[in-house]
Amino acid sequence: MRGLVRLEKRGVVSGAPVLAVTVLSVLLSMVLGGVFLHLTGHDPVEVYILMFTGAFGSAYGISETLVKAIPLMISGLGISLAFRMRMWNIGAEGQIYMGAFAASWVPLTFPDLPAYAMIPAMILLGMAAGGLWALLPAVPRAYLGVNEIITTLMLNYVAILWVDYLVFGPWKDPKGFNFPLSAPFSEAARLGTVGNTRVHTGILFALVIAVIIYLIINRTRWGFEIRVIGESEAAARYAGMDIQRNILLVMMVSGAICGLAGMTEVSGITGRLQPNLSPGYGYTAIIVAWLAKLNPFAILLAAVLFGGLQVGGYLVQTSGVPAPVATMLQGAILFFVLGGDILSKYRIRIGAGREEAA
Repeated sequence: MRGLVRLEKRGVVSGAPVLAVTVLSVLLSMVLGGVFLHLTGHDPVEVYILMFTGAFGSAYGISETLVKAIPLMISGLGISLAFRMRMWNIGAEGQIYMGAFAASWVPLTFPDLPAYAMIPAMILLGMAAGGLWALLPAVPRAYLGVNEIITTLMLNYVAILWVDYLVFGPWKDPKGFNFPLSAPFSEAARLGTVGNTRVHTGILFALVIAVIIYLIINRTRWGFEIRVIGESEAAARYAGMDIQRNILLVMMVSGAICGLAGMTEVSGITGRLQPNLSPGYGYTAIIVAWLAKLNPFAILLAAVLFGGLQVGGYLVQTSGVPAPVATMLQGAILFFVLGGDILSKYRIRIGAGREEAA
């Protein structure tokens, strides 16, 4: 009788073990990061305290953490909708750039528009561009079965290079001292801020979207179809659900929300189109969504955590710690979250299978 190691699917997993696995994943990633810091000659406790106090220990730190969290909230919510249906939208980064590009066209073309027309136009165009950019890989996925992971990922680079082309070429500010920046937006194209901070009204967009996605997933027929298709495409097809239509619609809405994240960045933070406007928000949003188990309200909290990691990562440079340590912690969290997710859904069995035992 040969010994076997196999994964056996568990029954319904309650919320408490899932929460425990998530918390444990974060703790294990910090332990791994601590080992790395120790091996490179730094005190892990001091570094973590410095990161935490820098991100959450002052009003300025909290405001900057929220500034970094807003695009993570919005794009995390966007890709979570696609992930619910097991549509792996890895193209949030490109959708952010396309949303920023389309939103920037409005103030650059019509700089004298009043705010009541400017902001809605920027929102609509930013969401439309993000949605259409996500629709490009959705069509071959729906009708030809082309893997959307590769196509969405590759389109990120196309979108980033397109924005680079614009700011280095046709949209380059002639008064910008040869820097690759567009002309600055008029005041009517800027989102309002909270007090003297850089926290802008994009945070309200995130809160509203979280509520809408929660209601869609849990209170509508479309949300029911998304959940069923995500669990079993064969069962959904047997039940008469339109798989192709749902693929196109979910990807388009997912991309539109990510495009809104790009609009909020150019309107709320930079005030112009520029290269490198996103330091990888679209990729970090994937970790945020998985850490939150695709729960829209948990995504808001996870985004604040990762916003704090970015702010704290910049701050620890003053003590000689490389800023990419925050990126390493993000990757470690994703690694442990995915591993914990497998163990929460499957149990490890060691021994012979039933047929072999018989």
